[in-house]
Amino acid sequence: MITGIGLDMIELDRIRRLDERSPKFRTRVLTPAELVDYNGLAGRRRTEFLAGRFAAKEAFAKAMGTGIGVHCSFQSIQVLRGENGRPRIYFNEQERGFVSITHTKGFAAAQVVLET
Repeated sequence: MITGIGLDMIELDRIRRLDERSPKFRTRVLTPAELVDYNGLAGRRRTEFLAGRFAAKEAFAKAMGTGIGVHCSFQSIQVLRGENGRPRIYFNEQERGFVSITHTKGFAAAQVVLET
C-alpha cells in the first residue's frame, strides 16, 4: 500500500551558486557516503548530483509528511546507487520506498513513493 508520494524540482544554477559560495552547503545536504560519490565527479556532473540528491531528500520529506526539519533531516536521508546504478533511498539507514531522479539542462527533479 502506498503511504506517501513526494515530488521536488530544483534549478541547477541555484544549487551551483550555493555550492560555489560555501562547501558547508554540500556537507549539510550530503551524507559522508554521498560525498564520496560527489568527490568522484567533476564540473556540471557534480552540480547535477548535488541537485538530484537535494531534490530526492526534499521529495522524501514531503512523502513522509514532515518536511525537512527535526524529524527528517538531510543527514537522516541517504540516496545511494544500487545495482545497475538505480538510486536507492534510505531513512535512518533503512531502505524506504522508491526514488527516481532526473536532470534537464536547467533543472533536477525527483519523485519518491513510500509504501508499507
